Order: sequence, then C-alpha cells, then structure tokens
Amino acid sequence: MAGRHPHRADAVVALSSFDEASGVFRIAAEHRIPVTVRALGSSVTGQPLPVDGGIVLDVSKIPAEHRIDERDMTVTASASFNGGVLEDLLAERGYTTGHSPQSLYRSTVGGWIATLATGQFSSMYGGIEDLVTGYTVVLATGETVRVEARPRAAMGPDLRQVFLGSEGTLGLVTSVTLKIFPRDLPTRLQTFALPTVEAGLELMREQALQGLSPYLLRFYDTDEARHALKDPSVGTPVLFAGTRGPEDVARAEMQVLERLAAARGGRLLGPAGAEAWMGRRFDFSTVENLLGEPGGYAETIEVAHTWSGIGGLYQALKESLAPLADEVLAHFSHVYTQGTSMYVILLGRAETDAAAVDRLRQIWDTAMAVCLEHGAELSHHHGGGLARSPYARRSLGSAHLVLRKIKSALDPAGILNPGKLGL
Repeated sequence: MAGRHPHRADAVVALSSFDEASGVFRIAAEHRIPVTVRALGSSVTGQPLPVDGGIVLDVSKIPAEHRIDERDMTVTASASFNGGVLEDLLAERGYTTGHSPQSLYRSTVGGWIATLATGQFSSMYGGIEDLVTGYTVVLATGETVRVEARPRAAMGPDLRQVFLGSEGTLGLVTSVTLKIFPRDLPTRLQTFALPTVEAGLELMREQALQGLSPYLLRFYDTDEARHALKDPSVGTPVLFAGTRGPEDVARAEMQVLERLAAARGGRLLGPAGAEAWMGRRFDFSTVENLLGEPGGYAETIEVAHTWSGIGGLYQALKESLAPLADEVLAHFSHVYTQGTSMYVILLGRAETDAAAVDRLRQIWDTAMAVCLEHGAELSHHHGGGLARSPYARRSLGSAHLVLRKIKSALDPAGILNPGKLGL
C-alpha cells in the first residue's frame, strides 16, 4: 500500500439515531462546514471520502430496524441496515428483495439509494430504482421529507428520483421501503459457449426484445471466461443464464434462451459453470489479494451503451487499456431493450506502489476519454464518487445545470458532500 490518505476529515460524528442528523446539519450550515456521510464505506469510486475536510457523519452504528408487510409485499428498513443481514432475515420468512450486488454484505440499504445501485439479478428484478417504493430523507436545512408511490402515483414529478444516485449531495436517507418477492421458486441454470462477443451481444439483445426476464444473465469475453469458469483452457466467450418462476415458466424461458443461443452458434456446457459462480458470487478476493501485493493494482470500471454502440465501445476499451494492465477482462451483466452495461476489470503489477497509483490514474483518464468519445454512459451502477467527478459535467452535458439548481435549492449552504458529481 502507498500509505497515502489525502481525504481526511477534521472530525467524525458518529450518530446513534438519525434524529440527531438535523442538529449536525444546522451547526454545519451555520459555520459552512462540509459534511460527508459514511456508512459501511464499500464504494469503489470514493463517494464517502471527504475532499475538503469537515465532518464525516458516521451512520453505521445506528440501530437497524425493519418491518415486513406480507400483504403489500414490502419491507421498510433503517438506512443503516446491512443489506446482506436484511436479505438473510427475509430469507428466513421465504422472501427476497431481489437486490443482490456483489457488495451485498458490505453495503447498506441507504447506500443503495445514494449510489443508484443495481444487483446481479437485475434482468429479472430491476435496479434499485425499480425496487424502491419510498424513502425518508433529512435535508441539509433540517427538514425531514418522505417520497413514495404506492404502487404508482401521478401527482406531479416522481420525486423518488430526485435523491436516487445523489451520493449524499442533496440529503441523508434515513429509512427505505423496498418491494419483496417470494424467494423459494424453481430455478434453472445453464452455461453456454458462444463463438464470438458479437454473437453473445446479439443473443442478449434478442432475448430482451422478446420480453424475457431471466433471473441470471452474465456474458463474459474469452479473457474473463477463463476466470469465471476457473479454467485457463477456455477459448470462447461464455454466458451464464438462469430462469426462475413457476416450473413451467422457468423451463419454457430456458428453452427460448437455448434456441436463441443455438441460432447464434452457441453450445450448451451444462449448469455446473453457472452453479459454481452462484456459490462464489460475493468473492472479491482476486482484486483484494492483488491490491495487497507491493506494486499490485486492480480496478473495476462499469459503463453502459446502446446496442448500436456497445460493440465498438468494447473493442475500443480493450485496445486502449491493454497497454496499461497485465489483464483486461470484460463482461456484460445488466441488459435492457436499448442496450447493456459493460464491466471492465483490470489487473496488473507495477514496480512500486507509487507507480501503481500513477497507472490507475492513467487507466481512469483513458477509460473515461474513450467512453466520452463513444457517447457512452460513464457509470452504470458504481456511481460517480471521486473517480468520475472530473468528468461529470461533460457526461451530463446541459442537464448538469438542473443538478446544480436542485443542489442550490436543497442545500443552500453547500455543505453536503462537496466535490462529487462535478459539484
């Protein structure tokens, strides 16, 4: 490790209750002291890191409470609730939120709202924007507001969207109400080998256009397929697929996926590959172990593009990043009728930790420049944080003016998480 920590606060305030937040905000606004909220701190782009000193507001010790409504199929939880613990409690009752990011046991439900998170089963359940029905927010000016729609509302704009992905710049989320679903449904898994990346992308596009909603859909290029299958001899891209629901529905949906794969030159490898991934899907040790080595560096960068642009973006990122890492891996794992996300993992070793830090800066500059050139979305689900803040205004374009006006209205003293989202 480089032993650097340039993002230090002047003070840490650990809340024992969300009710204490408005008092902290009042004092901070009076003295123009920055406030950066931190929960479990699992962000990989730096949202909970202060850039201008001030206060770090630690909400991780606030007691976690939850309430399940089995009739309306929702769970209301404190924003400080560990996502994995909540999911385990729901599982005991036969339910799931359907939200399963790799950071499930390292993140909170409030963090999911703040970063506009999504999970590994988004093709079936959607992202957090599809799962949240309402939440409570403490504004920088001290007021507490509740934004919700039960199950849908057309009374003006959908105000739930205002704070989704705002990264603590507009308010502090204190409680969240999420949809829940039956957990113990028949599930089928399959692994496919595809001849090319282009073939796999077309398969993903076709299933989306046909209205399928597979439980699992993850497509790896050849380089990452070797890691995903734990087999260095793999020589083709690989797709993990799963379907879930009543048995006849799960079976029929898998049959359609098999037909689409066969039409694109795909072949069945059996369920073992996908099953093994399901068992280790929270394992982040490859990246963590490399970061622990002297000079070791690793990065994950997720972006998104339309179907017309994703193929070119994939080729451009692979080519431009290849000189900057020992391995450049890529997979596509969140699919829409208009396009898909692309997740790039970079692994490398430099001579020193200082050289590794410099290399990471090069990687980010290069990746963001390529994405801007191709008109891609700079983030799909990791948010902006420190890593993407310098590119936020170019990414949002004229819409950044709207963000600045909302910020000015909701946080007139400008105390909440400065330095993020280009603010």
